Amino acid sequence: MARVSAATGVPLGFRGRCPGGEVGAAYVTWPDGRPGVLTWQPGPLLDRQRQIASLLALARSRGVPVPAYELVVPLTVGGEPAVAVVQERLPGSTPDRYDETLVTGMLAAHERFAGVLADRPDVPAAALYLTDDGPGFCLHGPLAAHDRRTARLLSWIEAVGAVSPPTMTGDDLVHLDFHPGNVLVDGAGTVTGIIDWDGAARGDRRFDLVTLRFAIPPGQPALAARLDADIAARLTVDELRPYWASMALRQVDWAIRHHDAGTVERYLTIAEIRVD
Repeated sequence: MARVSAATGVPLGFRGRCPGGEVGAAYVTWPDGRPGVLTWQPGPLLDRQRQIASLLALARSRGVPVPAYELVVPLTVGGEPAVAVVQERLPGSTPDRYDETLVTGMLAAHERFAGVLADRPDVPAAALYLTDDGPGFCLHGPLAAHDRRTARLLSWIEAVGAVSPPTMTGDDLVHLDFHPGNVLVDGAGTVTGIIDWDGAARGDRRFDLVTLRFAIPPGQPALAARLDADIAARLTVDELRPYWASMALRQVDWAIRHHDAGTVERYLTIAEIRVD
């Protein structure tokens, strides 16, 4: 926050850390008292964050409840490039339960992603990483080394990749991390915002339904069945297979490297539902 204020001349106020998430963010205030959210990332990502800002402005014009990026600031941290973003703080809070109302609201908001990038051919298509590693996620090595079960899953993932395109097709806006932790709701459970757009890409918005399916807690079989039915109604088996393989790789790899054995078991169990 001090670096952003020094770079821009805007004296931001600190209001605490945002709850949840894998990386973290902070609540801040502008000099006029407006609330904002501060995030930062290491790396030469200035152009990428500016691109995301423009994509969100386009999404907002289509009625998607996303935050405006109000500052995108290049920084140097430890002698290396970095970028900070101060974005609008949307109303609402992350949901405290996963239920039918939440999923229905998320799916309704998600429909507005359709065709958002039809006039933005400069935005790259989302990669699936089925045959090679992603940039810090979707890594193949952890599955190969963890145990026989994860190695079998990896073998299936790579076999799917061998006969599938490496990237998505389509001109939808794809979130790529569409789960309840990245949604805000009001007291009635109505979706008021969709946040955390660092992965935003071009492609097939139906991929986000697979992401959401992997996020359903183990103790909610009715909710999982509802999403399975939605996915089956919208995707053929052949369309679904590479998306499911990509999410299986992402979630199991991340769980192996960052979480406990129970989390690995949870995502393996979901992943194996559609291994064929």
